[in-house]
Amino acid sequence: MPDSYLDVSGLFVERQAQRSSMHARHLNEQLVRVLKTIGYDVGFQKGQGQYLFDRDGARYLDLLSGFGVFAIGRNHPALRQALKSVLDSDFPNLVQLDVSTLAGVLAERLLEHVPYLDKVFFSNSGAETVEAAIKFARGATGRPGIVSCSHSFHGLSYGALSLMDDANFRSGFEPLLPGCTQIPFNDLAALEQALSSRQVAAFIVEPIQGKGVNLPTDEFLPGAAALCKKYGTIFIADEIQTGIGRTGKFLAVEHWNVEPDMVLLAKALSGGHVPVGALLTRKSIFDKIFNQMDRAVVHGSTFAKNDLAMAAGIATLDVIKHEKLVEQAAKRGAELRLALTRMVPGYELMKEVRGKGLMIGVEFGPPKSLRLKASWNLLETANKGLFCQLITVPLFKDHKILTQVSGHGSHTIKLLPPLVITEEDCSWIEKSFDDVIAASHKVPGAIWSLGKTLVDNAVRKSA
Repeated sequence: MPDSYLDVSGLFVERQAQRSSMHARHLNEQLVRVLKTIGYDVGFQKGQGQYLFDRDGARYLDLLSGFGVFAIGRNHPALRQALKSVLDSDFPNLVQLDVSTLAGVLAERLLEHVPYLDKVFFSNSGAETVEAAIKFARGATGRPGIVSCSHSFHGLSYGALSLMDDANFRSGFEPLLPGCTQIPFNDLAALEQALSSRQVAAFIVEPIQGKGVNLPTDEFLPGAAALCKKYGTIFIADEIQTGIGRTGKFLAVEHWNVEPDMVLLAKALSGGHVPVGALLTRKSIFDKIFNQMDRAVVHGSTFAKNDLAMAAGIATLDVIKHEKLVEQAAKRGAELRLALTRMVPGYELMKEVRGKGLMIGVEFGPPKSLRLKASWNLLETANKGLFCQLITVPLFKDHKILTQVSGHGSHTIKLLPPLVITEEDCSWIEKSFDDVIAASHKVPGAIWSLGKTLVDNAVRKSA
């Protein structure tokens, strides 16, 4: 045994001042440039629950939660203890020619929440779970087609990317997977037309679209389920972002009383520390893929059922249950949406507040007054969706709130906080949004000076 082990926390402290230069040299230089341009390079040092702390010790409220992975907050003690207990136990991890006890436990507990499904397949990420769903659907039905919705997001690996119509992500990587088509979200007639050929293996849909926080009509998901049943198509709910309590239900489809043939989970299931994805499905589908002994490993993933990932999932479900975080998401989300909605009549740039639970979209739109309209048009001409940066950047710099625009060219800011936020946090959000949106209505003003800077950057980029 060595006299001493590598002190990784000490290494973090020793090298943190070089984080940007190391990334620029060895990793993604363009991301470093983006962070510096918008003033986000504050050097976060610590995360606790719903809060982040920068190099100067300033506290930020995290409404991004690592794209939704920190549903139970950062560094939850129960999660940390679960991971430590695995590391301290010398378990026979990833034997491969054996089955995992902890995978069995996590599968059992997931299916308790989705009792109409029978089987679980574990993977390492949301995109990898989508890839598995494509294979399972084609393998179970013998059909080539996969239908998804426009403006969806399912991941950036080749199969998952093929389900999306966003040119910003697709450009330069085509041709993609054949047989994949998109229909408009909320368009049952278009869906029936697509399925009527009986060549479609699966229809995959986010119950609430992450890009834009677009909600389905009350008829869409039940109608889609009925059409899939009519035409022998597998109905897949991509709950990678909406699942595990995010929308005030364990699954978002519960809001519309829908029972999909497959449910895809990831993000929050990980607790934020160890990546994990899960495909939940009916036994009749699963058994068509793993249909005999020589096909027992026809699909798999080397690290998917590793003990740390399984422990993270088990601990996350336990925290959500005992801290009643699904109920918390419903309560806090309703309060926050109401507070933000009350602002809409007072600000002509605000268009709508929508969402379920703690998945909230705040949409902005063209103003009516001439002075604001001229400034809005200048931004839109330079770069569609640029106005939202005039809200997110001051929220970050002046109010210590981290949030995001909901997609490329979008006019919607998405709030995706940890489910552990408090009433005081909601007041913080409400006051900060009110201050920043009020400032955005003052022309000239500091926010529109920022807008000029962003326009200049956009022009230089296009040149």
